[in-house]
Amino acid sequence: MSRTQQAIQEFENTEVEKMRAFDAFLRIPSVSADPEMKPHMQQAAEFLKSYFENLGMDEARIYATDLHPVVFAEKRSSLPAAKTLLIYGHYDVQPPDPLDSWITPAFEPTIRGENLYARGSSDMKGQIMATVFALESVLKTGELPLNIKFILEGEEEIGSPSLDEFIRDNADLLKCDMILNPDAGMIDKDHPTIVFGLRGLVYFEVRIDGPKMDLHSGLFGGNVANPANVLAKIIAQLHNPDGSVAIPGFYDRVRPLTEEDRKKIAMNPTSEADFLEVTGAPALAGEQGYSILERQGARPTLDVNGLYAGFIGEGAKTIIPAYAKAKISCRLVPDQDPTEIYELAEKYIRSLVPPTVKASFIKHSGGPSYLADDAPGLPNLIQAFKETWQNDVIFKREGGSIPVATVMQEVLGVKSILTGLGLPDDGIHSPNEHLHLPTWRKGIKAYIRFLTSFEA
Repeated sequence: MSRTQQAIQEFENTEVEKMRAFDAFLRIPSVSADPEMKPHMQQAAEFLKSYFENLGMDEARIYATDLHPVVFAEKRSSLPAAKTLLIYGHYDVQPPDPLDSWITPAFEPTIRGENLYARGSSDMKGQIMATVFALESVLKTGELPLNIKFILEGEEEIGSPSLDEFIRDNADLLKCDMILNPDAGMIDKDHPTIVFGLRGLVYFEVRIDGPKMDLHSGLFGGNVANPANVLAKIIAQLHNPDGSVAIPGFYDRVRPLTEEDRKKIAMNPTSEADFLEVTGAPALAGEQGYSILERQGARPTLDVNGLYAGFIGEGAKTIIPAYAKAKISCRLVPDQDPTEIYELAEKYIRSLVPPTVKASFIKHSGGPSYLADDAPGLPNLIQAFKETWQNDVIFKREGGSIPVATVMQEVLGVKSILTGLGLPDDGIHSPNEHLHLPTWRKGIKAYIRFLTSFEA
């Protein structure tokens, strides 16, 4: 029996014991957004530290931050030429609300059919434990062919306010040759998935101010500019009829899609019908000349995320609002600069503002896009996935952002492998979040194959 098969057998033989540990982890309500849960955040960190210690890690430490702790662990190989793999994860979870929508309590793990229901089961305690259990199985069957490091934070669900500083302050501690970030997911249970691109982000608010207070629309309408009307006209001019963004210069630095890019994206079998089913939209829309998947992950966008103006309660109130505001985000692709895009957007919007009102802006967040189709260790994981699933690996450019990947590349000089075992219908961030156990078990075996693939 090969080393890999021995490790897989070890996992299968000890799965019941591992599931008990996983159950205990899921029962900890590590909700980072709730100040009352701070003791449980510490409890979750202590759980991980203890588990790593029992694994025989060379180091397992909890690092305090201004908010929630970071857990670091390391196991060093005795092989002098061993490469170092850094595994990222987060142990914090979303609030379970609304509680009455859960069939079983959010922090009482329950198996129904093939799924394990609990908050954090998929996002991402299940993803963390998959890598930990894989490592444990390899350790129990021989020499570790890699140096392994873990960095597990407790603030991802609230924007990771402490993580950037921690990474920058501990660059030597986190030094590595490869990074595995299993905080993405699969397109379906039959296709292991690698996310090789993430869009960047610019998020800002625009506010239009008119009169010093809300005015009676009968007495002042027609003589005083209505900020809501003005803002609506501005928003209507942010896109061209073909669905493209109308801001001058918005596309100047956009890297064109190559034929190879389009082939990779086209491997994803997700269809327009799938999008319609998931969204419930009557029809799809977007920039002409591109497929739905190209628009999702490889083309820049601009969207209004929120609107506020005047009276929005029940019934009627005849006013001219004193102000109106919109929250706007731009998703960016390679070579677009977030600062430049924000400046272009502000300049264009200001050019549309009439002298009858005043405009002001607030910039919230921003970050560049991320492309990692050549991340170190990626061929090894692709092969491990293929052997486990007996199917092709799907390569995906994701529409969202994972800022930690960008920070790690900047500070550590290493691109991250972005993957995961979660499925689109796992209900992450929603009531009745669950983990598909057969897929999860396959993923653990794939990670075992990945770790043992570095043996000489």
